[in-house]
Amino acid sequence: MCNCIHSCRGVVLGGLLLSTLLPSIALADQIVVLVDENGNRIYVNTCETANRVDWMTRSFRSGASMATAADIDQLVQQTASRYEIDPDLVRAIIRVESDYDPKAVSNKGAMGLMQLVPATAQRFGVTNPFDPQQNLEGGVTYLKYLMDLFGGNVSLSLAAYNSGEHTVQRSGGVPAIPETQSYVRKVKSIYQSGDAPSAPSVPAKATPKEPPQAPITRYVDQYGVVHFTNVE
Repeated sequence: MCNCIHSCRGVVLGGLLLSTLLPSIALADQIVVLVDENGNRIYVNTCETANRVDWMTRSFRSGASMATAADIDQLVQQTASRYEIDPDLVRAIIRVESDYDPKAVSNKGAMGLMQLVPATAQRFGVTNPFDPQQNLEGGVTYLKYLMDLFGGNVSLSLAAYNSGEHTVQRSGGVPAIPETQSYVRKVKSIYQSGDAPSAPSVPAKATPKEPPQAPITRYVDQYGVVHFTNVE
């Protein structure tokens, strides 16, 4: 049974303050601390449902930066390159995870562009998972860790990103979990097809067409002078 934070005594959610110690029945790794853009701490249980995560992190989502597609693409390029990960693989993951919505929250409480659960966010130092830069930093760092762990095997790394590295290690391959198998197929399909979205290119302005020119004709006036004109 999950001892979710809403059952804890002494938590003043309105002010986002914790006035007493959490009950001893809550395991240490069940509670993570997120800090919003105003420095307020939000205590989240890793098994919170999406509704509770959405409710308790509303200040995160409302304060998330309005990053454009070009901004996100630039962050993907910079962050992935820094960790020596193919940016197109990161783009494919983002497309499947959140469809490029920085405020996305899944029914399991995963948040932001790369859908970080609270435990993963805390593990990789992400204090605001709805901030695109922080989310990408945490997600790409985790992906790099998985790629190193599984010897660069993309399928195993993606499976671990979806279901956890320990699940993949126990399975000795991609786990026989329909959701995980579908996830791996979707991401690899986008990645291998090169269909991962990037910043939309600005269409070039069409060069205005010149009006069709009338043909040049030659005539001789009554004085014997030769004229050339394209005026009808």
